[in-house]
Amino acid sequence: MANHFSALKRARQTERRTERNRGNTSRLRTALRDMREALAKGDKAAAEQTYRKTVSALDKAIQKGVLHENTAGRYKSRLGARLAALK
Repeated sequence: MANHFSALKRARQTERRTERNRGNTSRLRTALRDMREALAKGDKAAAEQTYRKTVSALDKAIQKGVLHENTAGRYKSRLGARLAALK
C-alpha cells in the first residue's frame, strides 16, 4: 500500500476513475449487444429504434474517451449496413 499522501490520493482517484470507466464501457457493450440481438431477431422496426439508441451510446463513448472516433464510426457503419440489409 502507498505511504505518501500524494500516492494515497492517487490510489483513491484511480479507484474512482476505474469504476467510472468500467461503467461507461459496460453501457456501451450492452447497447451493442442489444443492437446485435435486435438484428438477429429480424424485426426491422425494433432494430431501427435500437440503432438510434446504439448510435447515441457510441457518440457518448467517444466523448468519454472509451472509444476512438474512427472505431465508433466503423461500428456505426457496419451496424447500419446490417440494418439496411434487413428485409
